[in-house]
Amino acid sequence: MNHLSTVLESVPPSPSSPAQLLAAAARSAPTPAHLVGDTPVLWVGEPFTAPGRGFWAKLEGHNPGGIKDRTALYMVEAARRRGDLVPGGRIVESTSGTLGLGLALAGVTYGHPLSVVTDPGMEAQVAGLLRAYGAEVHTVLEPHPVGGWQQARRDRVAELLAMYPDAWCPDQYNNPDNVAAYRPLAHELIAQLGRIDTLVVSVGTGGHSAGIARVLRSFFPAVRVVGVDTCGSTIFGQPAGTRLMRGLGSSIFPGNVAYELFDEVHWVAAPEAVWAARALARTRYATGGWSVGAVALVARWLARVSPAEERIAAVFPDGPHRYVGTVFDDDWCRANGLLGHVPADAPQEIGRSAEAVVDCWTRCRTVEKPLTVGVAGADSHTLAGVTR
Repeated sequence: MNHLSTVLESVPPSPSSPAQLLAAAARSAPTPAHLVGDTPVLWVGEPFTAPGRGFWAKLEGHNPGGIKDRTALYMVEAARRRGDLVPGGRIVESTSGTLGLGLALAGVTYGHPLSVVTDPGMEAQVAGLLRAYGAEVHTVLEPHPVGGWQQARRDRVAELLAMYPDAWCPDQYNNPDNVAAYRPLAHELIAQLGRIDTLVVSVGTGGHSAGIARVLRSFFPAVRVVGVDTCGSTIFGQPAGTRLMRGLGSSIFPGNVAYELFDEVHWVAAPEAVWAARALARTRYATGGWSVGAVALVARWLARVSPAEERIAAVFPDGPHRYVGTVFDDDWCRANGLLGHVPADAPQEIGRSAEAVVDCWTRCRTVEKPLTVGVAGADSHTLAGVTR
């Protein structure tokens, strides 16, 4: 029997009634917001992972704009209910891209104009999409001397809020609604996988890591929570450095990061994330950008060193489309020195984040709030100044 015959035999018979056609069709959506959620999970196994090992990936790129569609809609709905966001009021927020797309979706859904503040690192494709969806895009041109690009963006947000009396800022870094928004995602994971032993999740604003981990811990008290950060990020007590990776990491200390939930943290460098994102695409036809590459690298290693029966869930925040000109562009990657760097088989290890400044994939099993540790290259007074 040839391959074509096998394929034809696998095709189900045609439905015999219109009702059967409807039952087999994709779900219908009365508004774009109804397309958010119920994303699939994919088994990621060999050859990306070691033989007989693997992990489950939650594909949040199947949302219209990515994982932050969930929190954008939730924060806007909650603000409207409280009266913080008046009908027709302007939404103003800082973003590196994904939340901006989610807020554009919320703006279209509920009738709110949107102003987003970003920096030169935003991909031209994302900026173009935001404008196509009706958003104003403001780009800051200089980083803040202490708080980097994120603080510079937040300062510009404050200026815009003063210009528009009816404007509202979600403040994704500190808004508890950013955490609560991810309860449904956690419930979806539980329904899809039944049991979860390890959660691997990137950390930026702290919203989805805290929101998912808290729910999972309530169902599975022994679940191991593994945070994934980027080198040069201050979130887990490293000094601020130059960061090429977008969507994870921070040069400020977001209030939503739930340090007490993490069992360990891994820092991943940009070349390592690029290698993993590209290897994932070649071997599993599923991938994404910086966060996906970093999370996949860590989950791949955990699957290899954990017991075979351990059920590992990794959250992939978005898909590959916005990264065609960066992560998946050979010329851009070559110009930034990102090609040809095969990650080590295992991360380096440090006992505490103050022990060393990391510049490659590194693991730490002691997770502390940055203000409670001395950070290599910075003292506690400097850190306290960053948080204010």
